[in-house]
Amino acid sequence: MDNLNFFTDYLIASLRLAVPLAFAALGGLFSERSGVINIALEGMLLSGAFASAVGAFFTGNVWVGLLLAIVIGGIVGLLHAYLCVSLRVDQLVSGLAINLTAVGLTSFWARILFNSGQAQKLPGIDAIAIPGLKNIPIIGSLFFNQDPLIYLLFLLVPLTTYLIFRTSLGLSLRAVGEYPRAADTAGVSVSLVRYVAVIISGCLASLGGAYLTLVHVNFFVEGMSAGKGFIALAALIFGRWHPVSVALACLLFGATEALQLRIQAFNLNIPYQFLVMLPYIIALLALVGLAGKSTPPAALGNPYIPESRDS
Repeated sequence: MDNLNFFTDYLIASLRLAVPLAFAALGGLFSERSGVINIALEGMLLSGAFASAVGAFFTGNVWVGLLLAIVIGGIVGLLHAYLCVSLRVDQLVSGLAINLTAVGLTSFWARILFNSGQAQKLPGIDAIAIPGLKNIPIIGSLFFNQDPLIYLLFLLVPLTTYLIFRTSLGLSLRAVGEYPRAADTAGVSVSLVRYVAVIISGCLASLGGAYLTLVHVNFFVEGMSAGKGFIALAALIFGRWHPVSVALACLLFGATEALQLRIQAFNLNIPYQFLVMLPYIIALLALVGLAGKSTPPAALGNPYIPESRDS
């Protein structure tokens, strides 16, 4: 029974550690399927975490915090879209600038709003147990006794898969990411599709940040995204830009992080710095293993210039 409880707890921890990665990676999927590289996921995660903390702290209502996180994430996505689509700024430079700006602004305002940057206890989003199903061994605790954001994620993965591969909107998104000239010729607005995709990317990534503050730890600290946006990018590539595969890749990285936390608890005389590196090492090995095998959208990273503006 102890082994079963340990295994169940490990699976639950793996799932919960994968949630912010999965929200960010699904957001990145929309952006990159449209042809816009989004390394700003880290900044979007951090912005969502901070915005949700501010909303929940000053109103006492977690749903206000959640809504504020989505709005701020959408604004950050809009900024990234404006820089990349309208101004045709290098997409990597734009993402890096957003990441650095998010780190600076959230740290600055946290010290002002949260008593010189000290961690403030926040109201949290409680789990909702589904009667009957929650009592099923292992599966019940894993799938039917979770918070609303995890249930939302369970719905988002199949819905995103259906949207991208079974609807005309998804066809337009993929066409813009693969052959924007052909999509433009067919009457699809490349700029509009990319704007909407990147804004959705920001909203979803910010939900991952809100999960960190309102469910995972119930407080905000500076830089709490801790590279999760970059691991989400690795999961996106590892999952070959498919929602189901991306979600499974996030679960793998979540399981790796849960494993290193448990290894630390066993006091095995392994330097903790090495254990903290473990999720990033796994991400790096996954990317190395996919070198030359994972094909991104053909127009990824390429700004689109309509024919009328060509010279």
